Amino acid sequence: MASLVVRRLLIDLEAPFERHWNGGDAFRSAYFNALSMSFPVGEQFFIDSVRDGAKTLPSERRARFDAEVQGFVGQEATHRRIHALFNGRLAAQGHVNTWESRILKRLELLKQIEDPLRRARACVGITAATEHFTAILAQHMLEHPQVVEGAPERLQTMWLWHACEESEHRAVAFDMYRAMDGNEVWRRRWMRMVTFHFVTDVLRQTARNLWHDGELLRWRTWRSAFGFFFGKHGLVRHTFGPWRAYFREDFHPWQQDSRLADEWLRQHADAYSVVARVQPGA
Repeated sequence: MASLVVRRLLIDLEAPFERHWNGGDAFRSAYFNALSMSFPVGEQFFIDSVRDGAKTLPSERRARFDAEVQGFVGQEATHRRIHALFNGRLAAQGHVNTWESRILKRLELLKQIEDPLRRARACVGITAATEHFTAILAQHMLEHPQVVEGAPERLQTMWLWHACEESEHRAVAFDMYRAMDGNEVWRRRWMRMVTFHFVTDVLRQTARNLWHDGELLRWRTWRSAFGFFFGKHGLVRHTFGPWRAYFREDFHPWQQDSRLADEWLRQHADAYSVVARVQPGA
């Protein structure tokens, strides 16, 4: 795979943005706001998972992941910081993040797994499943950039940059799970669990965001939601196949095409500065 690049995004997230920042569309704004609300605590979990997972590997296997973990952590830490800034603007608008507390409660349940290796393997398995889930959402955004059409340029940049980096590091946790001799039955189970919680949580938080804005019961909101999920460029329509691929015996994240991410990063090199570049497997 290509090198993992840690980038500093050159956009201003201190300045306020409109309540319906995503092209004036209440649903799309609320949905992306909901996604962002999950990222700071989620990204920290991913960071902790791959770090702890690497520590369980024999030295000859661990060395193979040194650079990958470094690049993964660098990218995820940047995502965490950027979305914390974005979420700060949402809090200033009066939005309440209830998704984060649900994630933290589930993480407490993982701590009840007494065996350290089993616990570390479970965390990496959950991370691998979630990374694939977010990678297919990212691919959909890159294939259908109209989902953020009409948003301020700085916010379009933030979301598409994040999508590209999800594409870059999508295989790190998956490969680590395999290196930890992770069970294939449990790999699929973790994906089913992640899917259930992710889908229900993002819908709950989106509905809460819309209720706060007084938009939940409006016809235009539901029309936008239906088109977003099930229309010609709909999320469900275009991501079900890639999601289902995770359950194949021969699946690997690098089977997903990364050319759109690579091209976006080349065309928007002025939107970021390179902090570090690490070569996986080096």
